[in-house]
Amino acid sequence: MNLLVEPRCSESTRNISIGFAAFRASILVMSAAWILGAAGCKTEPAPVVAEPNYAQPLAPGEHALRKVGPDEAWPDLAAAWRVRDPNLRDAIDQSISWFQKPGSKLCFPFHDVLTHEQAAASVVAFQQLLREHQDETAFMGAVHQMFDLWQTKGYDRQGTVLFTGYYSPIFKASLTADSTFKYPLFKRPADLVTEPMTGEPQGRRMSDGSLAPWPTRSEILSSGMLKGTELVYLPSALDTYIIQVNGSAKLEMTDGTTMHIGYAGKTDGAYVGLGQSMLDAGLLTEKELSLQAIENFYEKDPTTVNNFIDRNNCFVFFTQYNGNNWPAGSLGVRVTEKETLATDKKIYPRGGLVFVDTKAINFSNTKESFRRFMLDQDTGGAIVAPGRADIFMGIGPGAEILAGSQYAEGTMYYLLLKPDYVSQYPLPAKKTTASTAVRSSSGQ
Repeated sequence: MNLLVEPRCSESTRNISIGFAAFRASILVMSAAWILGAAGCKTEPAPVVAEPNYAQPLAPGEHALRKVGPDEAWPDLAAAWRVRDPNLRDAIDQSISWFQKPGSKLCFPFHDVLTHEQAAASVVAFQQLLREHQDETAFMGAVHQMFDLWQTKGYDRQGTVLFTGYYSPIFKASLTADSTFKYPLFKRPADLVTEPMTGEPQGRRMSDGSLAPWPTRSEILSSGMLKGTELVYLPSALDTYIIQVNGSAKLEMTDGTTMHIGYAGKTDGAYVGLGQSMLDAGLLTEKELSLQAIENFYEKDPTTVNNFIDRNNCFVFFTQYNGNNWPAGSLGVRVTEKETLATDKKIYPRGGLVFVDTKAINFSNTKESFRRFMLDQDTGGAIVAPGRADIFMGIGPGAEILAGSQYAEGTMYYLLLKPDYVSQYPLPAKKTTASTAVRSSSGQ
């Protein structure tokens, strides 16, 4: 599996990482059928079976979630309680900090399913239950009493979701171009027009005020139209491309400093996965397909890889941001290893508590059960429709290994506090830092 097959070509304010992909979604599988005839065994034509369409959209007006009925069995939430760790509380704190922001209210009510107050109270209440109960039976009893469970419909309307993985990488870069660092990432241009609420690209503002589609990737780069807006320079075109797929990166600069860059917008061009293009061209097999394989191919034949990169017309722009919050997701809060989930925010509520039930790869390259409470704090270009979700695996090379191999079906549920309990769990008062107090007192 390969991060460059399906994109994390970033949306809105999302700042992170790589989307590892589902290249199998476009492959057809042949299943052999042997039929015993009167004259003996003979081979019949094998039927062609299409792979699941995990990106199958919802019907107009359809909700992505369905409420689990009172007579339906619940999934094994206790398994998630048994593997909880301090990172879960940290991730919950990040969601609470987002719900405390006034702008979070603009995302609710959500499809008439829940209000901002209920969504926030759900996370606050769950955090309190984690603090109060050290006994599994007591904890699970409280959860069953206080929460309703809403299951995703999945791509097949039976709850099935494809879970892939992503991570946050680190690259070397320079503020100035030289013989080593000569491939730029660019700042957001003034003529890029995006939808104010969602950040979705609308086109390019022309001199007469009209909107026009953006040029292709190769036209943008060859024309020099972005000259003067270079942010940093990287050692290879593949590095710049991977960061564009990421939406963000931590950069180790040549002067010894560190820079964090994040997503600042993208063009309206269509995304075409590099890995899928190389697979279709027969340059790599499905078994070989990985980021490492693409990097090795690039070292031998950069021209060919660059030609495939040019097929992707989703061109991303960047800005520098405070690394104290790195890596940050689409909510603008820090994402947490194996506690942050990325979903399609057009159909799933932001910031909420999710129970994920799937398989995950380990460092022994074997799959094991992955049943965890997670927070829905991110999104990505490939993460669309009810059949797709992405697990944040962490930072650096180790996380890259886990993320690059994550590919498994499963399902997920949102835990929503019952309306009768909502008023009992208000958002805590937002902490005021010294710097905030200074700005407030000075009128800033």
